[in-house]
Amino acid sequence: MNKRKMMPKRPRMDNLRGPINNGPIQSRPLVALLDGRDCSIEMPILKDVATVAFCDAQSTSEIHEKVLNEAVGALMWHTIILTKEDLEKFKALKIIVRIGSGVDNIDVKAAGDLGIAVCNVPGYGVEEVADTTLCLILNLYRRTYWLANMVREGKKFTGPEQVREAAQGCARIRGDTLGIVGLGRIGSAVALRAKAFGFNVIFYDPYLPDGIEKSLGLTRVYTLQDLLFQSDCVSLHCTLNEHNHHLINEFTIKQMRPGAFLVNTARGGLVDDDALSSALKQGRIRAALDVHENEPYNAFQGQGGNCPLKDAPNLLCTPHAAFYSDASCTELREMAASEIRRAIVGRVPECLRNCVNKEYFNHSATSGYPDGVNGGYYPPSALQQAHSTTPHEAPLSSGHPTSGGPGNLGVGPGSGGPNSSSAPLPGQMGVPSAGPLSGLPHNIYSSGIGIEIKTKISDS
Repeated sequence: MNKRKMMPKRPRMDNLRGPINNGPIQSRPLVALLDGRDCSIEMPILKDVATVAFCDAQSTSEIHEKVLNEAVGALMWHTIILTKEDLEKFKALKIIVRIGSGVDNIDVKAAGDLGIAVCNVPGYGVEEVADTTLCLILNLYRRTYWLANMVREGKKFTGPEQVREAAQGCARIRGDTLGIVGLGRIGSAVALRAKAFGFNVIFYDPYLPDGIEKSLGLTRVYTLQDLLFQSDCVSLHCTLNEHNHHLINEFTIKQMRPGAFLVNTARGGLVDDDALSSALKQGRIRAALDVHENEPYNAFQGQGGNCPLKDAPNLLCTPHAAFYSDASCTELREMAASEIRRAIVGRVPECLRNCVNKEYFNHSATSGYPDGVNGGYYPPSALQQAHSTTPHEAPLSSGHPTSGGPGNLGVGPGSGGPNSSSAPLPGQMGVPSAGPLSGLPHNIYSSGIGIEIKTKISDS
């Protein structure tokens, strides 16, 4: 008997095919880069779950009305400021991700009260900032920057006397004390590098538990005054908040050793420029700054047309570039976009890894959004191939919440907004898979299933 004849026939595929859905295309959430115009790195991560736009704005007055009304997620650098009044202009915003570590340009408390989660990217560029910090310290000790400028300007060094005169103030590193204010990720990396150069490293950080100093082989002091008094070089690595604004001022500079060095690669607002300028002109200290209270920094034009550091001697300034390398910038943007993706795809607030306004967050504003900022539009089965920027990061879904370690800034709650209700949040975009988009300004075009903006969003 032929066994092939006994086998049942395979059913035709068209008999198993379900009904074709001819209904309207589901809406998708809108995510906007507020103060930039390049989304090339963010697009591959977000294009399958969101419409991505950029605004290239310096203030909320330059942001297109469509973004203000419909954006549920926002990415931002440090060139735009979001006060409470600015945040209230957004009608559907649920999450802001700062493309960087500092969030001093966002009113995080007001955002929390409005049900907007504020996240940052604390883990990027640690090596770059630590390396730059050591570079600035070495320049202060060995005066490399000033000596190089002398050669460029044509100064002739014909013997040891000319070298001695030009290099006056060069110091030996081994045996000197480096004082680190804030022993977080970058502060710890600086401490380990500095030990290799022969520094005795001390630190001040009132928020760390006892025992950290033993694990890193450092010396801990418990007051800022002790650190300033003992240090030959002081390096700042703390966040900026209402408690430490102008941490380095006329009073604290007087507590530093005469001839000490000051390095700031953290936040410009930690240092009082007027007090620093006075100390530099008096020859009390030397300084190297990568960050400034008023940025972009211009030595010839500060507030009122006069920068206090304009004619200050023994000062080395760089343009807030310590974080940058090609690798770190790519990593930074991928991590920021991935946090936005987690908010859209995952269960809020559990899915967010670096929410910094947990203590202020208004949980009642999110009562209607248990499945993320998109109202649970994306089912877990549709997102099994979710993009991941790191090999160990598993795809996220609304059914598999993920949380990271606490870190220095904490991992906390997720989403919500001022106009939340018990109904799921619609993206209200009606985005087709390809072709021009109805309802969008004429200068926004479709790229695959995401949005690539060719020019700035503006009223036309």
